[in-house]
Amino acid sequence: MTGMSERIGDAGTEAHEQLRQLREQVDRLMRERVSPALSGAASRAQGAAHQARGMAEGQAEALSGRIKGMPITSVAIAAAAGYLIGRLTR
Repeated sequence: MTGMSERIGDAGTEAHEQLRQLREQVDRLMRERVSPALSGAASRAQGAAHQARGMAEGQAEALSGRIKGMPITSVAIAAAAGYLIGRLTR
């Protein structure tokens, strides 16, 4: 009976040790691979957002310049678009 309890105790100790080693491996992988990858992805996303914002601002400025250059045409186009949208939503 004592032999069986020792084997069970040894198996429990071995399982505990294997879990500890596995936990260390996961922690190391998180530090070495996952965290840098997430950081890189966040940096790329931030860069893309900054670039998209710059492009949107540039387009808004260009449109504003066109409207200022042709105010009567711009008002006529806006009025026609408003009329068409009003007719379509009735």
